[in-house]
Amino acid sequence: MTTRQLPEIAKKAERLLIDIEQAVRGFPRYHKYTLGTDLRNQAMAVLRLCHRAWRDRSRQPHWVSELTWAIDELKLSLQLGSQLRAFRSFRQFESLIRLAEEVGRCAGGWRRQLHRKSQNPQGQAQPERAQILSGRAASRSNAGAKR
Repeated sequence: MTTRQLPEIAKKAERLLIDIEQAVRGFPRYHKYTLGTDLRNQAMAVLRLCHRAWRDRSRQPHWVSELTWAIDELKLSLQLGSQLRAFRSFRQFESLIRLAEEVGRCAGGWRRQLHRKSQNPQGQAQPERAQILSGRAASRSNAGAKR
């Protein structure tokens, strides 16, 4: 039993894999063993990369970068399936592409978070000061000058 829970992206990638498996079952025979196999393999690769990126902390930026590329390839295959009319309906395609975009959004956020950490290795970002355009004394002197 692990003490750390899987990140939300891994759960969403798992949901995407299950939904793609069910969608491919309904594909016509012509697309089931070509495009369907590609979709299933790509969805499995996305899930595996999520787990690998989560567990291999020393190489996490590399795996997250690989994950974003894998998600982009999966989205391209989904769009190709829509153009070939392999899905039962447009609604089925739409639900899959939205889920893939959600996984991609999570991966992009994860990547940006890692990029920020690598730019500031101490993890101590100095807070920005509020910009003060003028002080109270300057306002009084300007008001007195106008009179």
